[in-house]
Amino acid sequence: MKRKTDPRHIARVAAFKKLFEINLRPKTRIDKNTLAGKIVAKQDDINLLVEKNAPAWPISQIAPVDLAILQVAIYELLFKEKKEPYKVVVDEAVEIAKEFGGEASKGFINGVLGSIIKEATSN
Repeated sequence: MKRKTDPRHIARVAAFKKLFEINLRPKTRIDKNTLAGKIVAKQDDINLLVEKNAPAWPISQIAPVDLAILQVAIYELLFKEKKEPYKVVVDEAVEIAKEFGGEASKGFINGVLGSIIKEATSN
């Protein structure tokens, strides 16, 4: 992340906030054309990847903030058509975790994303 005013950062934070809301209130309405809407369309696949790469933490036990950050980052890493470099996505996720998450959030998110990237690049 270069600046908090970067349009990509603003879009990621907006998507994170909407996903956080959806994770707490599943019946929240969402525009399918937004970044958050596109992530929700892939949410089952994304959550399976979280479960696989954080086996000690069932989805229900992951902090909603951390889960929403992971959902945004995993979507960008694996499902978004125009992909950003892995390092950019991970750095951005860690920055959002620093801003909104708890003490352990940045390490947890970095670890899960690192595992996913390792698997994706080894195939």
